[in-house]
Amino acid sequence: MIPPSNPSDSSCSSRRQFLGRTAVGAAAFGFPTIIPNHVLGNASVASANERVNIGYIGCGRRSNQLRGLPADARIVALADCNLLRAEADAARYKCKSFQDYRKMLEMADLDAVVVATPDHWHTLASIHACMAGKDVYVEKPMTLTIREGRQLTNAARKYERIVQCGSQQRSTNANVLACRLVREGAIGRILRVEAANFETPWSCNLPSQPVPTGIDWDMWLGQSQPHPYHEDIYRPRAKPGWISFRRWSGGEMTGWGAHGLDQIQCALGMENSGPVEIWTEGKPFAPPTWTEPGDRGIGDKQCSSPIVMMKYANGVELKFSGGARGGGTFYGEKGTIWIDRGSLKADPADIVQTYKDEMRQDKDPTQKHLANWIDCIKSRERSVADVEIGHRSATLCHLGNIARWAGGRLTWDPVGEQFKEKEANRFVQREQRKGYEIPDV
Repeated sequence: MIPPSNPSDSSCSSRRQFLGRTAVGAAAFGFPTIIPNHVLGNASVASANERVNIGYIGCGRRSNQLRGLPADARIVALADCNLLRAEADAARYKCKSFQDYRKMLEMADLDAVVVATPDHWHTLASIHACMAGKDVYVEKPMTLTIREGRQLTNAARKYERIVQCGSQQRSTNANVLACRLVREGAIGRILRVEAANFETPWSCNLPSQPVPTGIDWDMWLGQSQPHPYHEDIYRPRAKPGWISFRRWSGGEMTGWGAHGLDQIQCALGMENSGPVEIWTEGKPFAPPTWTEPGDRGIGDKQCSSPIVMMKYANGVELKFSGGARGGGTFYGEKGTIWIDRGSLKADPADIVQTYKDEMRQDKDPTQKHLANWIDCIKSRERSVADVEIGHRSATLCHLGNIARWAGGRLTWDPVGEQFKEKEANRFVQREQRKGYEIPDV
């Protein structure tokens, strides 16, 4: 049982709980569970004048793009199930390397982690970090299922951690302005919204290949059910790659959708809520099963039908019909606003004419987003893409997939996070492999 939260020793409690929880997981991975004494000490919070020590969980493409830390932060460790990749990156940064990220979380001088793994590892690694007393920057989509998002949010609150979701458009000036204009009524009452027609993932049955030296494939699989190694699974967007397969991702519905639908949630002022109805228009969903490498576009075409529809409690309808992937089109009583990544347009155009200076980007949005996280680690204020925001935006993505998987018209309760139609609730979570379960927090 998790001990009650105590502000005077919450870090210590967090770490002991983490160690108790992860003992089972360590056994599954085949790693020792002997814990150094210093791990049970209080986790420190960096002061305004101290540098924040950061570890990275995952050393792939996106992880490298997130290494532009501000001057008051530094990389002290990297972890990846591909040990050779972790060691190569660690040599560049002159820091420690690990194959099991939980061993990295035992470091007494580690303040926070960046989680840049494949999607199916985002939540468990982040929860473990919270339990270990570390703050978290977790790449989008924050979760693989709706239940995961609620558990990670609970963990962030229980262990008093700063958790920033990697939705960098929240730190992109044009996007921040665009969402504010919609929210504050620049085009009057919103009548309807169009989103991109994001693709739902499909099934994978690729053949077995030898596991490359240095990769712990069982660890990479994590909570997902066993599947043999294949290079086009290991890479995110190959032919087609893990991001298109349901075992490990929500497809581009959660890939690009985590950006575009997040902007819609923000602009509509629904960051702590969501739609109340979801349904589809068109023929039933018919995803392919990939048995050999091929043209990813074929799968994308099959998995972008039928059209997904949603409705919010205030009557605003959202249609996934081919809008911008980084935002959406907002139709109001007084005009229209188009939002995309780093882009804002309006009709009538004079709606945005007075905001030219405000739209200019002063620094790279990803670096600005990381800097906000570091600032919040020191101030203990919630970040611009707080864990609840990340959860709610990911939930909208998951609902888009569920609409296609379940079919019919569904009633969603954004407070209780359950469907009225009980059969549809089987999609709120998924079966997880023993030893890699997302804990109840």
